[in-house]
Amino acid sequence: MDADTIHERRWIILAVLCVSVFLAVVDNTIVNVAIPSIQRDLGASTSDLQWVVDAYSLVFAALLFLGGSLGDRFGRKGAMQLGLVGFALCSVVAGSVSSAEGLIAARAAMGIGAAFIFPATLAILTNVFHDAGDRAKAIGIWSAVSGLAVAVGPVSGGWLLEHFSWGSIFYVNLPVAAVALVAGAYLVPTSRDDDAHRLDFAGLALSTLGVATLVWTTIEAPEAGWLSTETVLGYVAAVGLLAAFVVVELRKATPMLDVRVFANARFSAASTSIAVGFFALFGFIFLVTQYFQYVRGYSPLSAGLHTLPFAAATVVTSGLAAPLAARFGIRTIVALGLAVQGVGFSTAALLEADSVYWGPVVLSMVLIAAGLGLVISPCTNVIVGSLPREKAGIGSAVNDVTRELGGTLGVAVIGSVFSSLYGPRLVDALTGLSLPTEVVETARSSIGAALGIAAESGAGQATITAAATGAFMDGFSVGCWVAAGIAVGGAVLAAAVLPRQIGPLPLDDETDPSLETAGT
Repeated sequence: MDADTIHERRWIILAVLCVSVFLAVVDNTIVNVAIPSIQRDLGASTSDLQWVVDAYSLVFAALLFLGGSLGDRFGRKGAMQLGLVGFALCSVVAGSVSSAEGLIAARAAMGIGAAFIFPATLAILTNVFHDAGDRAKAIGIWSAVSGLAVAVGPVSGGWLLEHFSWGSIFYVNLPVAAVALVAGAYLVPTSRDDDAHRLDFAGLALSTLGVATLVWTTIEAPEAGWLSTETVLGYVAAVGLLAAFVVVELRKATPMLDVRVFANARFSAASTSIAVGFFALFGFIFLVTQYFQYVRGYSPLSAGLHTLPFAAATVVTSGLAAPLAARFGIRTIVALGLAVQGVGFSTAALLEADSVYWGPVVLSMVLIAAGLGLVISPCTNVIVGSLPREKAGIGSAVNDVTRELGGTLGVAVIGSVFSSLYGPRLVDALTGLSLPTEVVETARSSIGAALGIAAESGAGQATITAAATGAFMDGFSVGCWVAAGIAVGGAVLAAAVLPRQIGPLPLDDETDPSLETAGT
């Protein structure tokens, strides 16, 4: 495909890329609305449910550098197509399993496919849109679709669960993957790094193991104990592996990733801002889908429909972020977005079991979604614009790793904060009811299990239900306060470090003109 044809088809190509990235992102959230059904059918504990969500994100995040690097070397279109095929096949397995362990394994395998899809889409976009203005608009659309996928997951999942079993949320991936495969085969151009050197096996291994160890340790920390030997050694190992990755990359003449770019404050601030936005978002979604179904009693479809204001706000602000950043500056818009998220989480922290939906509930969701929409596009533009186009795959992987690592840690940390409060407070509330120890232990494993016990308790149903709901809201509130604090901290960092506009990315900030003129 010649350059003129690619230029003429660039917006159609973008549409194909958006379908592909939608598929990879929506699977991060569509599973959340099915958590109650999965818990009931597979007997999953809260820890199992966290792994059902996080297994996908963990593998996705851990293998993004591998997917981006192989795409740069062997071809981004081929990497995307291979990822789509693997994703579709593993979706069939996920929809067919009969145990929590089997579902966790299938979700992890789906993450492998997503790790090849996601960086390829942004890398192809970067190579198709050469004009800076068009590229900013394209990234804005790509970001809007990514944000929309986050919000559409619960809605589409709810509709499917209303009519079919929970396995349908995975089977629905097949027709979408088929459309992306066929359209991609005919419309998407091939591209690769023509100057690619031999694969950096040491860098790939160290980055993969380092990210995986970090996420794994965080997920398991509440069960093992945050100060336990297992947890401390896990974090030490993660830091050691990532430090070794940095050392190895600095010594290579042709590294997989020139880690010196992270010494530039604005590149690191953009990456951190995305991580913070998705940290707070995914942790909140993990809790709010349970809040809607368990506490407010919504059906899966109703719970999904009640998140539509979230989807609308994400689409609107994602589309406006690029022009707003061009007018008022990247630093201002990103800092504003994270601050708005902080206000949204603070509002959510004050919710009660019977809070008015068309009031504080909707307000919290709209603020959180609007804030995220203002962060994604400008920060993505900073990251992918900081590396040469021939390194677009690994540059895209940096952007994607920050999203996935932030989101995975959000579910792990905020879910863990919730669990650390929910269990003990439920046990305290049930003291004196003369319930068998094994029943109390089952109830503390998840609110779904507690409500199931309440339904079989006859005269004690109201008491157990009230105890479970109260313990849930206590954990929910503290989890939201944690998210609010992290979002506000991210806003302060963005306001202090991000540039006003995108410019060349030197490795020495003292010669960076965009930093010198950031306040103008």
